[in-house]
Amino acid sequence: MSSPSPAVAWLSPERAAPSPLWGASPASVSLWLVRVSEHAPVLTGVPEVLDAQERARVAALVRQEDRDRYVVAHLALRRLLGGALNVAPAEVEVLREPCAGCGGPHGRPVVREPGVHFSLSHAGDLVLLGFAGVPVGVDVEEVPDAGAVAEMTSFLHPRERAELAALPAGERPEAFARCWTRKEAYLKATGTGLVEDPSVTCVGAGGEPAELGGWRVTDLEAPAGGYAAAWAVRREKG
Repeated sequence: MSSPSPAVAWLSPERAAPSPLWGASPASVSLWLVRVSEHAPVLTGVPEVLDAQERARVAALVRQEDRDRYVVAHLALRRLLGGALNVAPAEVEVLREPCAGCGGPHGRPVVREPGVHFSLSHAGDLVLLGFAGVPVGVDVEEVPDAGAVAEMTSFLHPRERAELAALPAGERPEAFARCWTRKEAYLKATGTGLVEDPSVTCVGAGGEPAELGGWRVTDLEAPAGGYAAAWAVRREKG
């Protein structure tokens, strides 16, 4: 898969959203990439289209770069969902499913309308969004350093740990990031999130994702060095 073109400035209200930057199969899935650095400089304050909970979240963030990333990501989400639902971005109501672990109101984000599923992830300068007619999950991560990989490897499935151990030390950070984005995308798509221990399901750390019954997990070629990305979607029956 070739790298996607750079994101264009489309977040201002007067601009329409362009076609997806990644076209994915099955056809019901679309993936979008937004670069925070291309949009944060033109934002002034916190857009009014964000709801009270989102604005409170922004206010709680200490670092400006974290605030910028959150605002750009959630403004993008609202514009895309608004287009899908045929409502203004400010009118999009994002709800939460019950948590898979405790049943509290902080599970997977959803909208009331059936057949509209979405997922959001951001890291560093990148925001990744996925939309589908069936449950979908996306994840983008910055490639960690060797020290972080050594600390985090114990959280993986035994087969994934073995695959990482078999690699030269210099290749392990990218392989770990590849594995982790697959895992996060899959767990977001299933709705369990990290309520499920990351060591339970094997998504693989090798060149190809492991086969998962009922789910498809696919790597994405990151548009910039130092990132890994993946998406997961429920296989449609038939």
